[in-house]
Amino acid sequence: LPDAVCLVGFGDRSMNDAFYKQAPNLKLVQLLSAGYDRCDIEAARRAGIPICNNGGANSTAVSEHAILLMMAVSRRLVWQHDNVAAGRWRGNDVANTKLFELRGKTLGVYGLGKIGEPVAAAGADFGMRVLCFARTATAQRARELGHEAAADKAQFFSEADVLSVNLRMSEATRGIITAADLALMKPTSLIVNTSRAELFVPGVLVEALKNGRPGFGATDVYENEPVQGGNHPLLTLPNAICTPHTAWLEPTTYEMYFGEAFQQAAQYAAGKPVKLLNPDVKPR
Repeated sequence: LPDAVCLVGFGDRSMNDAFYKQAPNLKLVQLLSAGYDRCDIEAARRAGIPICNNGGANSTAVSEHAILLMMAVSRRLVWQHDNVAAGRWRGNDVANTKLFELRGKTLGVYGLGKIGEPVAAAGADFGMRVLCFARTATAQRARELGHEAAADKAQFFSEADVLSVNLRMSEATRGIITAADLALMKPTSLIVNTSRAELFVPGVLVEALKNGRPGFGATDVYENEPVQGGNHPLLTLPNAICTPHTAWLEPTTYEMYFGEAFQQAAQYAAGKPVKLLNPDVKPR
């Protein structure tokens, strides 16, 4: 850090006042993701360090991962593999009754941005009814795309058979999904989270899955990462599947992340416009 002039990487909780004090020559931080909730932007402003971010280069990979999790749970892919590996062939009749088709089901899309739109489109292609909810602008965009817009949060959570969380994390959305919301979900429903764990009130997803509403959960994100030694309560539940924050992780995304990052760093060095998260900063 002491000699670094430009830092390229993923923002995390360590990017705070103490961090910036260790980097007296730092003139630019270029984040590799669109999200910046784990990077202290205000601390960077105080330190006189401009912060840039990318423009959603991972949207295709993340939306595909969300769809993968939907399909994996609907066909109980992990459980079926475990049955075959354990010599049980098809397992038992009770487990098999939990298989379900996506066609004809209601897909709830929470956030209709660069990730939510392709998730919604895939659901429609599968023959699902697509029900969207988030900001006021989401309702208008949903109708433009031929989807439905939920009248309120209660309708959204109670009618969704599969609910995909695609919101960007911010102080406004932190803890936006509550125990009361999850309690409205069907005992046969599935909730998929490829965004941020902090969108849920702490602990409510685990308790909701234990209580059977929703019936299934699939997540790629956690409050504290990395999860070490399998030490997370979701990993103890028979009705949850977990992936290690790999929704974005594939070569094309890497190329787009770093390509845009280095391009912005070069533009900044040349005095050209870049996407600053703290445009009011007074650079060192």
